[in-house]
Amino acid sequence: MTQKVAVAGVDFNNPLIAASGTFGFGREYGEFYPLSVLGGISCKGTTIRERPGNPPPRVTETPGGMLNAVGLQNPGVEHFIQHDLPWLRRQKTKIIANVAGNAPEDYCATVEQLNDTPVHMIELNISCPNVKQGGVQFGTTAEGVYGITSEVRRHCKKPLLVKLSPNVTDISEMAVAAEHAGADAVSLINTLTGMRIDINTRRPILHNNTGGLSGPAVLPVALRMVWQAAQKVKIPIVGLGGISTWQDAVEMLLAGATALQIGTVLFTDPYAPLKIEAGLEAYMAQNGISSLSELTGGVRPW
Repeated sequence: MTQKVAVAGVDFNNPLIAASGTFGFGREYGEFYPLSVLGGISCKGTTIRERPGNPPPRVTETPGGMLNAVGLQNPGVEHFIQHDLPWLRRQKTKIIANVAGNAPEDYCATVEQLNDTPVHMIELNISCPNVKQGGVQFGTTAEGVYGITSEVRRHCKKPLLVKLSPNVTDISEMAVAAEHAGADAVSLINTLTGMRIDINTRRPILHNNTGGLSGPAVLPVALRMVWQAAQKVKIPIVGLGGISTWQDAVEMLLAGATALQIGTVLFTDPYAPLKIEAGLEAYMAQNGISSLSELTGGVRPW
């Protein structure tokens, strides 16, 4: 009985990957347990230069989740390579570098710096505004997805995982565009756009006015989108969005995911990945499942 999965030629000891932006570069969580218990870590979104992020307040709770508008605060790719990557290498888990930018050349320059490093995979965050196109996000049209993915593909030597935005009309079109542009896999979903308002000040609670909604509330949307994308693409899907329990994980695999990312639940329960892994093990034993990959896409629609 094995929980090992493979995504785009990268072998993970189990399907549980810490989602970008929820795990930093792993140092804080490394105080709770050895990070080798995770299949992998998708590191904090990294840009070509250091970014301070948005002014606070930039995080708030919502029913069934949270909103964030952190704004990709990060120390920049050179700092990541020099200071974080050497430590991550010693953790004996797969390392996914999450790359973001505001112009195609930013993405490409960041990826080129990562090409000759020990990261195992690049995850492309295309939920970023394209400053050359009036601030429209790269990931909200099929043309935008194809354009940025194909551009980065020409510069990227690593397996390329494209993280899709759910703020679109048809997620399967975006997945197909990424596949046709050379993506080795897709991850979905990124956060949904949301808002909360302080009824006393009448101002949005987040200084950015809107933010990304994540947590258990988005799970049904994520499941639906993973299922839709799985009908249209042949490349592997990494499913994420609201996974908090082993039951959620099984649902996501059945919807069509090969591997999973765990995010917001880590803020309330850092041990969630260990509990999910144990639950998957028990579920496999009870149902005579020898390999977790047997579950992928196993949903039986009416």
